[in-house]
Amino acid sequence: MHFLDKKQEKLVLNSTNKNDILKALGPPSTESTFDNDVWIYIERKESKTSIATLGRRKLTVNNVLILEINDMGVLINKEFLDKNAMNNIKFSKRKTKVISSKESFVYEFLSSLRQKINDPLGQKKIK
Repeated sequence: MHFLDKKQEKLVLNSTNKNDILKALGPPSTESTFDNDVWIYIERKESKTSIATLGRRKLTVNNVLILEINDMGVLINKEFLDKNAMNNIKFSKRKTKVISSKESFVYEFLSSLRQKINDPLGQKKIK
């Protein structure tokens, strides 16, 4: 997916259908179904930085296009987010409280399940 910002400009609300979208953008990165279909296209590009910064990777392009398609297969909403728009998204400061303690049945069950997945024959040494 290259030049998502340019390609999304060709999509017209209440006119473009699923076939037009697939022709212009290809299959979506992620697809979900609620009341309407929601197709999500993701474009990321990274580049290596200079030798002074030890060649770390720098995110140069981070675009997300969210398309909402109605039951008739017509585009009814689109939202384009670039790297700058994503930096302006506000997240909640609230924190989730832990409901149960470590000794709960669910915790013990999941811990034993994880142990069996990691060591199905029970042969790893416990440190």
